[in-house]
Amino acid sequence: MSHSTDIGQHPDIMQMRARYEAAAANPTAQLTDGLTLVAGIYLAISPWICGFQGLSGITVNNLITGILVALLALGYSSAYGRTYGLAWVAPVIGVWTIIAPWVISGPNNITRVIVSNVVVGAIILLLGLANMSTGMTAAKRHTPRFVGNTHAR
Repeated sequence: MSHSTDIGQHPDIMQMRARYEAAAANPTAQLTDGLTLVAGIYLAISPWICGFQGLSGITVNNLITGILVALLALGYSSAYGRTYGLAWVAPVIGVWTIIAPWVISGPNNITRVIVSNVVVGAIILLLGLANMSTGMTAAKRHTPRFVGNTHAR
C-alpha cells in the first residue's frame, strides 16, 4: 500500500502561510503594495507622460519593467506567502531603472528621461526593500529561539 500525503496540508507549511498572510494583511504592507503598483504603472507609461521621443530602447525597457513591477505588486497583495520568494526582484528592478538610461541610451539622454527613471527607480528600490523586510520580520517574529539547555545533567 502506498501512503500519499499532501504537503500543502502539513502543519508547518500551513503555519508559514498564515504568518505571511498576516504580514500581508498589515496596513503598512498593503500601503507598500499599493504604492509599488502605482510606481510600476507609472514606470510603464512614463515614456508617454514624459515624452521619450526618439528613444525607443528606453521606452520598451520602461514598459516591460513597469509591467513586471506592477505584476509583482499584484502578486504581493494577493498571495504574499507564495510570492515572498520574489521580493528581491523589485529592488533589483529599481536599481536597473536608475541606471538604464545610461546603459541603454548612452549619452543621448534627455534630462526628463534621467530624472523620471532615477526618481521612480529609487521609489521602486525603497518599496522593494520594504516588501522584503515585511516578510523577513514576519519570519523572525515566529521563529523559535533557543532558550537554553533543556536537558538536565
